[in-house]
Amino acid sequence: MTSQGQTGRSPGGALLALDQGTTNTKALLVDATTGSVTAQASSSTSIAFPVPGWVEQDAEQLWTATLSAVERCLEQAPEVRVLGIGISSQRETAVCWSRSTGRALGPALGWQDARTAAWCADLAEREPDAAATIRRRTGLSLDPMFSAPKFRAAIDAASAAGAPLSDIAVGTVDAWLVWRLTGRHVTDLGNASRTLLLDLPSLRWHDELLSLFGIDPVHLPEPCPSDASFGVATERLGRLPAGVPVLAVLADSHAALYHHGCTVPGTGKATYGTGTSVMSPTADAGTAPHGIATTVAWHVAGRPTYAREGNIVASGSALDWMASTLGVPEGTAGGAYLEGLAAGVPDSGGACFVPAFSGLGAPYWDRSAVGVLSGVTAGTTRGQLARAALEAVAHQVADVVEAMESDGSTRIGTLHADGGATASGTLMQIQSDLLGRPLDVASSPAASALGAARLAAEQLGVAVPVATPGRHVTPHACAVDDRRRAWSQAIARSRGLPVPQAHPPRCGQSSQQTSEQITERNDP
Repeated sequence: MTSQGQTGRSPGGALLALDQGTTNTKALLVDATTGSVTAQASSSTSIAFPVPGWVEQDAEQLWTATLSAVERCLEQAPEVRVLGIGISSQRETAVCWSRSTGRALGPALGWQDARTAAWCADLAEREPDAAATIRRRTGLSLDPMFSAPKFRAAIDAASAAGAPLSDIAVGTVDAWLVWRLTGRHVTDLGNASRTLLLDLPSLRWHDELLSLFGIDPVHLPEPCPSDASFGVATERLGRLPAGVPVLAVLADSHAALYHHGCTVPGTGKATYGTGTSVMSPTADAGTAPHGIATTVAWHVAGRPTYAREGNIVASGSALDWMASTLGVPEGTAGGAYLEGLAAGVPDSGGACFVPAFSGLGAPYWDRSAVGVLSGVTAGTTRGQLARAALEAVAHQVADVVEAMESDGSTRIGTLHADGGATASGTLMQIQSDLLGRPLDVASSPAASALGAARLAAEQLGVAVPVATPGRHVTPHACAVDDRRRAWSQAIARSRGLPVPQAHPPRCGQSSQQTSEQITERNDP
């Protein structure tokens, strides 16, 4: 949203936008007349890694962090009238709770969690057509990142701990927050499309998919349009009064796409968070190129908008790891530390960093891939390693864009960018250079929350203009072939594949070689 003028009915008061992410929850008050942010607050959330490949969060903490952010936000504007709530949330993370008590029945299994990798591999072996069926119906790969295998694991764990099956509810984080706010067990169709259980053509849970994962639909929330009536707050929660309606629910990446006004093919965005989501609207629910998902972006005004998407597992987390490894000083933000180091060198000196901490996501979908730091010599400096980390984020996005455009049906003219890592001017310039196209960088780091607020405002009859980018980045006239070749070789090493000598094509081009490299080990 923006401070530009609005059209339509102006109801007065403000919208409360919530964005529950992997590392924190944000709460924003957005004036329903001007569209400006009048107050904001955030509350951090913790992540646990109890076993290699396992990523857990405390589901109750996700809720209490949301309450804390709301309380701190509202106390900045005690006289404001909250007209409604818009929610954006992390997506594939699975929460399991008791219907009778409303309390979580175990940890939330994070979207990065890979504990079900062996289970997914066994399913593919037992059911040779499973991966193809899942791909055809859901637009997604059979991968432990998505929610269905996590739902199955959470249900099994809760049942083994003594919870009656009839009392077990599961859902993604949006469903968990809506349940705690309103008592309704519902989910937005965009979030539902990330579970491996939603049939894209019918927009319903599909019996064949439920059977594949052994999930009884009684445990699942009802999929609803993004602008549905999700219920009202059933009780006063600190400064938030009872009766405030939940007007809109979107998955976080989808909400950012909505904030940017990317609603037609040829537009697209990358959200740089813990991971990175690259998303572009598509004309229909048809199958995307290898390594790329088809998903529901949102369902608004009675119809769905579909999108192509590539999910990168480690981007912000890769920067955090490198900053920690290089010895970020206490009290200094990791991103700012890397930016300072990287700004002092012209390039990475040949160093390449592949942050495959739990395997690789799009466009490779190779959970057996391992982290690689290559091209390091005795003369490699901290600044060059910092730059290698920034380049790792940008290379992964370039890989996804190449795959997304590989069938020639679309080309993203200007990539919109949002998320915390966009504060790095060096990263944004590297990204523009590798893509060979301009970037429009969001003026606010809270694009997801603002997208949810924009949709919520529309439910009140307020038409909100598309946000104005904060800055425009154009590509430098520089050679990137050697950098892309070195990256391609590092990816091959990470995956245990023969190291290619030929250079992969620039973004927007396609070649049989690139398609084979992407699908040689895993064909999603």
